[in-house]
Amino acid sequence: MYNNVIQAPNFYKVGLYIRLSESDEDKSYESESESIINQRNLLMDYVKSHGFTLIDEYVDDGFTGTNFDRPSFKRMIQDIESGKINCVITKDLSRLGRDYIQCGYYVEQYFPQNKIRYISILDQVDTFEETANNDIAPFKALFNDMTSKDTSKKIRSILKNKKEQGKFIGSKPSYGYMRDPLDKGHLIPDPVTAPNVKKIFEMAYEGIGISDIVSHLNDNYILSPSMYKNTKSSSKQKTNIWTVSSVNKILKNRMYTGDMVQNVQTKLSYKSQKKVALEKSFWIIVENTHEPLVSKEIFESIQNSPARTRVTFKNREKRLFENLLICKECGNALSLTYRKNHKYWTVNCNKYSRDPRRGLCTPHFFPYDKLEKELLEIVKKTCSKYLEEINVKELSKKINNQEIKNNKTKEEEINLLSQINELKRKLDVLYEDRYNEVISVDTYMRIAKSTENNIASLEKQLSEIQNKDKSQKNDKKKFFDYENEIKELLNLDNPNRELIKTLVDKIIIDQDKNVEIVYKFKVLDNVKTNLGEEKD
Repeated sequence: MYNNVIQAPNFYKVGLYIRLSESDEDKSYESESESIINQRNLLMDYVKSHGFTLIDEYVDDGFTGTNFDRPSFKRMIQDIESGKINCVITKDLSRLGRDYIQCGYYVEQYFPQNKIRYISILDQVDTFEETANNDIAPFKALFNDMTSKDTSKKIRSILKNKKEQGKFIGSKPSYGYMRDPLDKGHLIPDPVTAPNVKKIFEMAYEGIGISDIVSHLNDNYILSPSMYKNTKSSSKQKTNIWTVSSVNKILKNRMYTGDMVQNVQTKLSYKSQKKVALEKSFWIIVENTHEPLVSKEIFESIQNSPARTRVTFKNREKRLFENLLICKECGNALSLTYRKNHKYWTVNCNKYSRDPRRGLCTPHFFPYDKLEKELLEIVKKTCSKYLEEINVKELSKKINNQEIKNNKTKEEEINLLSQINELKRKLDVLYEDRYNEVISVDTYMRIAKSTENNIASLEKQLSEIQNKDKSQKNDKKKFFDYENEIKELLNLDNPNRELIKTLVDKIIIDQDKNVEIVYKFKVLDNVKTNLGEEKD
């Protein structure tokens, strides 16, 4: 056992860990004993009765025990590692955590390795004592985990039942709605934002484009969803800007027809907060549960309008230079769009496309296929010129000469390591002399400081040599890799996208169609040209 391996300290610097999750608060039969106040009183009485020294208290109120991503728990771990506390006390094992694997790690590995005494009062677990309760602690941790899993299933079942009844159980209603003060599961129109939603649907039904709707909302300083959410909380204010995405989200939301749409996403497991989207077949929809902000006829009409039925390409292969094109004016990506009427791809600034009327950037509109052909021609021409200007034999000779120098540097590196190890050995001897009172404290401090400074200086020299050697090896490898990739590119009529990405870092295009190609190999300067012109 632990107490046979590590000598117990003469006194204990105690940290009390207290946790209360939201699910614990909902258990009326346990809420009294589980409360923060009652946990604190129990722990304080224990500390006083055993003559321990209380150093700090760590409280996580409203945090689940199924994971250890909790602010106060993390602070406690930092205090353990800094030596501030050497004993942790909890009411029971479930307060420490309900994940039996992680809980077991801390009780049986982390605490002992860091010389921390852990006490669970009600479970009578004490890692510095030989007791049967210590032996069954893993089983109790497993039971706590299973209890948490069972509780999660029960809560999910209750919530599903409420969803099927048409009760709203989300954290925040959709923009335009608010909870009914008399019934939290019922939604009513928000007098502040509901008119904005109605105006958006009205404009869309009249055939006004999304970009024009966005411009109207921004020009009239109408409160955006993100801004409205922040005005009702203490979080930092954001810029009040509507986007094409935020308007589209409203126009696609069936909740505005008066139907309750829920269960569109779920948590991966009871131990994870991460959520994943569900297929529509799993959605729970209950019709006519609250006052609509748009009629179902108008909603369906908008969904089926030509302006909103776009051609999408699921799992399509990306175009050759896609995601490499950058707008020079704003730094955003130049995105590709398929024009179904003309059946071709176009390029434009992503930032400009989101809201053209606001002038966030300038248009960079041109056909993609022509751009791809011209860019590929420029890249091949540049790569060909690169191979012509590089004397491979001469460069290889230089690299070999550098390797000879590196061998000499290796000898210097070995010499430095030898000096460092010798100084460290002397430092160990010096410590023994001080421990045996052969030398005084002042003498020890003076010599030790000088020796440590010498070690630091030598280690700095060693690091510089090693980094330089590593950099030269990487440069050699990169050169031959690029040479092979360039040769492959020049031999292919239709090179693939992965090959292009290994050679090209980015392609910057301005509003006048001036192009700058930035390559990943840096032997040649970056190439600038204008689309349609014969320039290198």
